[in-house]
Amino acid sequence: MTVSQLFVRPAVAADRAAVERLWLLFRHDMSEFQGQLPNPDATYRSERLESAFQDAAWAPYLMTSGDRPVGFAFVRALDEPVRVLNSFFVVRAARRSGLGLRAVREVIARHPGPWAIAFQDANAAAVAFWRRVATEVAGDAWIEERRPVPDRPGTPPDVWISFTAA
Repeated sequence: MTVSQLFVRPAVAADRAAVERLWLLFRHDMSEFQGQLPNPDATYRSERLESAFQDAAWAPYLMTSGDRPVGFAFVRALDEPVRVLNSFFVVRAARRSGLGLRAVREVIARHPGPWAIAFQDANAAAVAFWRRVATEVAGDAWIEERRPVPDRPGTPPDVWISFTAA
């Protein structure tokens, strides 16, 4: 699929059902790298989804192409010095089309300042994508570090990329 049109906008209450469905796809993709099975009702943990729509320090975004939802992004820590891209997802049919890079640049541009983004080393596509994002947004003025995952001993550390966006 070629996605030529991309719209990134704040997600509102009316978008909740679509974002919830995208969330299931996102969590399913992440289960490969985090080893988490679905709940007995086939859902996944959704605390971040809840926070994105209820907490004033969070901003949920919906990405669409025409009338089709193609992804979402959750930004948190809007009331802190460093914004965190908490969750970012693009449906498989729209990946490797440039849509993800365009979308994340739009989200970051809406919240200038310091940023931190986490991902897993085992997710090779994410490693390449987030390093490319950091380079496109900040040139060579970004850092990468590994941090332990809180409350999950034995889990490989997350990789964090940090940079400042103008």
